[in-house]
Amino acid sequence: MTTTVNESPASADGGFELYDGARVGDYFELHGEMLKLPPGQGFSIYSLAALLPLLPAKQRMTDPHDWMSTDAEVACPDPHCPTRFRITRTGRRYFRRSDVTAVVPPDGCTK
Repeated sequence: MTTTVNESPASADGGFELYDGARVGDYFELHGEMLKLPPGQGFSIYSLAALLPLLPAKQRMTDPHDWMSTDAEVACPDPHCPTRFRITRTGRRYFRRSDVTAVVPPDGCTK
């Protein structure tokens, strides 16, 4: 089977893959502006605000030349915060379109 750069073999049946970014059992608590991760780890919700818009894009397959494929470090937006975050793709998980949306696919799309 031949696929293009942005197409996985799974797309023939209307499915797609996403990269995993968290592990089963991960959780957080919000204490004021701090998002707390166990044990004793935390970061500012302002840092989280910088990360959140990038996460859905990092979950998708991207062309190797696309900056989204290579750029993984995000700086905290607070000028007094020296923190940098690295977004790491850890694994892929398969999803069926019909399981994640009620929207009917446009004409020409499968399943």
